[in-house]
Amino acid sequence: MKPRIFVTRLIPETGLDILRRQADVEVWPDPLPPGYSLLLQKVKGIDALLCMLTDTIDGNLMDSAGSRLKVISQFAVGVDNIDTAAATERGIPVGNTPGVLTDTTADLAWALLMAAGRRLAESDRFVRAGKWKTWGSIDFLGHDITGATLGIVGFGRIGQAMAKRAQGFGMRILYYSRQRHPEAEDRYNAQFVDLDSLLHASDFVSLHTNLSEETRHLMNDTRLNKMKPGSILINTARGPVVDQQALYHALSSGTIAYAALDVTEPEPIKPDDPLLTLDNIILCPHIGSASHKTRGKMAIMAAENLIAGLKGDRLPNCANPAVYGSS
Repeated sequence: MKPRIFVTRLIPETGLDILRRQADVEVWPDPLPPGYSLLLQKVKGIDALLCMLTDTIDGNLMDSAGSRLKVISQFAVGVDNIDTAAATERGIPVGNTPGVLTDTTADLAWALLMAAGRRLAESDRFVRAGKWKTWGSIDFLGHDITGATLGIVGFGRIGQAMAKRAQGFGMRILYYSRQRHPEAEDRYNAQFVDLDSLLHASDFVSLHTNLSEETRHLMNDTRLNKMKPGSILINTARGPVVDQQALYHALSSGTIAYAALDVTEPEPIKPDDPLLTLDNIILCPHIGSASHKTRGKMAIMAAENLIAGLKGDRLPNCANPAVYGSS
């Protein structure tokens, strides 16, 4: 009898093909994720679960699946939605997909930086609305990227990839992180500073930190008010890193000039969120890793993690390595 797998959303066929060769696979077909109560029913008796950031995977759900559940594989790098401690307690390894989306996400963050700096979304709306009547010398004045100061909050793989891109534009690079990265400082001519200094000095602030209790609403009223007047905030990390009510006040009052978000709190953003009333913000539907190549690689990694767990092998990418003890 083949093992049973439940996949909570459609993923690229490159991953599904791997799974179907090894198991009986049920894929949730709807564009919206299954609700928690429905997910509780769908996981009963499965051997493996492939899930998304939109799914809440807690101890109760693991218990609902039952003793056959051998592995949980996340189609993402972050595992904020999974109670990894509960999984470890139950001996269930949790897989994720790190590394493969570094450049793709940095590309999107850089695209947002440039689009916000030069007000591209506003300009596009202006033309489509039939408002463009003639060339104007003071219309849609934006911010130069070349030679500006970029502040990077979180200097892991994606943060460093942003620094690499900034070098090509002759930017001054500041960074703040939980720990220093001396080799990366030399490689990218980046300067480690405290967060307040970074906010005061940066023309562009790009967020690349993990979500934790320490970083939840990291960018609140106090910190947004410390940003350089006329500066721009980019967030491709996690939505809750930014207090959106505080961001609305900062944007509407002119405390900062612009923002560009690929992530929000909640996701999707509520249709009555006041941020949607502003012109000086770009909002994307969490597309940081959304390229054909990268999403295909993520599907393969998620499938390979899951198959390894079914076989009792160590996961190629495990988010809770403590499940394997000291080995």
